[in-house]
Amino acid sequence: MQVFFEGGADYAAPMRIDLTGKHALVTGGSRGIGAASALLLANAGADLSLIYHNHHEAAGRVVEEIRRTGVQAVAVAADLSTSEGAGNAVERAEAALGPIQIAVCNAGIWKRAPLDEMTEQQWQETIDANLKSVFLTCRAVVLSMKPRGQGNLILISSTAAQRGEAEYSHYAASKGGVVALTKSLASELGPFGIRVNAVAPGWVETDMTRAVFADREQRKAILDSTPLQRIAQPEDIAGPVLFLASSLACHVQGEILNVNGGSVMCG
Repeated sequence: MQVFFEGGADYAAPMRIDLTGKHALVTGGSRGIGAASALLLANAGADLSLIYHNHHEAAGRVVEEIRRTGVQAVAVAADLSTSEGAGNAVERAEAALGPIQIAVCNAGIWKRAPLDEMTEQQWQETIDANLKSVFLTCRAVVLSMKPRGQGNLILISSTAAQRGEAEYSHYAASKGGVVALTKSLASELGPFGIRVNAVAPGWVETDMTRAVFADREQRKAILDSTPLQRIAQPEDIAGPVLFLASSLACHVQGEILNVNGGSVMCG
């Protein structure tokens, strides 16, 4: 039984998240948090557009896994840091699967650069990948969401936005921008029926962080600073993404949902 409807949830009925008939777009969807989120959304019934940049084979594998759940899925290669790239990606996704109801803006990079060594090119690369791409993707999907009077944007930020991160100031700044963008768009787009929220993960075991966790001392230090005493897997972040994508979160707007095992308690 489907228990959710546009105005909210029927809390007297047995709970089940059902996104059947929804079209969800996930950026950075070939690996890590993006792939896990796409798979969880698909398992809830959503059709998926997977946007990726370079990892063609990985994106293809995720799409095949999604299709095995019985939903439709397409992979679209795009450079989301350009207006043309983001616009074309959204246009191709909607041409394949129809209007986008849910957009998860997850694409990003994380590269070490101490301030006194950081070049302008390194700074701009991170800002473009982590913040500009989110702005351009949101703008592109809202062009069709706004006239329909409904939509759901879920942006991926980071604990680095809240506490800073030594030797990754460009990354922290970009993710801080995502927090500010989330709150601004939530205020602007709420009257048009568009929900906008963010998930802020802490340390997550992905390809990007593999080298950090391979170092025993660094791994121990991270575990010691995390009250739950474990390092998150991508699926641990995908669950909160699914919650925000569902009608269970129908009255959640402008929220930064911290998913960090208690390492940063700022809610």
